[in-house]
Amino acid sequence: MMTTRKEFDSGLEELHRLIVDMGERVERTLALSMDALVHLNADLAKRIIAEDAELNLIEEKITDLGTKLIATQQPVAKDLRRILVAFKISNDLERMGDLSVDIAKVVLRLEGQQFIKPLVDLPRMAEIVQTMIFESTQSFIQENVDLSYKMAADDDRVDALYSQILQEMYTLMADNPKIVSQAMLLSFVGRYIERIADHATNIGESVVYLVTGKRPDLNQ
Repeated sequence: MMTTRKEFDSGLEELHRLIVDMGERVERTLALSMDALVHLNADLAKRIIAEDAELNLIEEKITDLGTKLIATQQPVAKDLRRILVAFKISNDLERMGDLSVDIAKVVLRLEGQQFIKPLVDLPRMAEIVQTMIFESTQSFIQENVDLSYKMAADDDRVDALYSQILQEMYTLMADNPKIVSQAMLLSFVGRYIERIADHATNIGESVVYLVTGKRPDLNQ
């Protein structure tokens, strides 16, 4: 029985390591996508898009390892929840990675254009969300419910900035119909960042469920 527990703990540590690796990659992808956007760097955007498959491979590893642990160790109660939550978190992280890549795709569509206004709120949103990505994986590793609830407050800040961006873009489009295309693309970027924040908040909810057995709604 001792060996079995040791094997399970070792598998769980590996799951944690893979989740942290995924989180770091997503954080980096978002930072690079925003850098590509601010400087309209098409080469960087293409590189980000090309590297997207790596995140999917880590998600597959998490699924394979978790499935093997369930089959061979037959965990119950909280141990089983840990694995099921790891599956859910890896899926949220994979979606966050896809959304970061969507920002890089917008860069390619904006190539050669001048910005209709300096980018201020979008980078600010992305900074908050990068912190959320880091804290979401940490909340899982540490089983830290306080960090999970911090996600809800951060998500509110992101939503407020997103509303501000939309309002500004609608005003700019009304004043100058020629900029509609770019204004729409920049609004999409805001939407992608806002959705990444939602996925980070989902991770917070999963952690609260792991620790307490109850699933709250942090995405109000």
